[in-house]
Amino acid sequence: MDRAKQRVESRGRIRQRIRRKVLGTAERPRLAVFKSLKHIYVQLIDDAAGKTLVAASTRDKDSSAKGANAAAAKAVGVAIAKKAKDKGVTRVVFDRGGYLYHGNIKALADAARENGLEF
Repeated sequence: MDRAKQRVESRGRIRQRIRRKVLGTAERPRLAVFKSLKHIYVQLIDDAAGKTLVAASTRDKDSSAKGANAAAAKAVGVAIAKKAKDKGVTRVVFDRGGYLYHGNIKALADAARENGLEF
């Protein structure tokens, strides 16, 4: 099997294992992270209602950083924290989406935490 396909399938299995344990509610939504080679995306999801409450990414027009590096991840973390505060959300459940809690994912989580979100 191609190494790239193997990595994607492996992340899928890890992601399913995480999703069995992590559930977002209206009081404490799930902070779901997805990253591609070019961008970083984050959503606050209420799994009980099946609704996305807030979303932020490096593709947003009001985003201060572009790309998929640590600086962009920090900017997205600040943006999601600000949008969550506007919706009245202060506590979330972190869903790292099968990625290691390292690098860009850690930078995003730390920036969100510093700007008022509790994990």
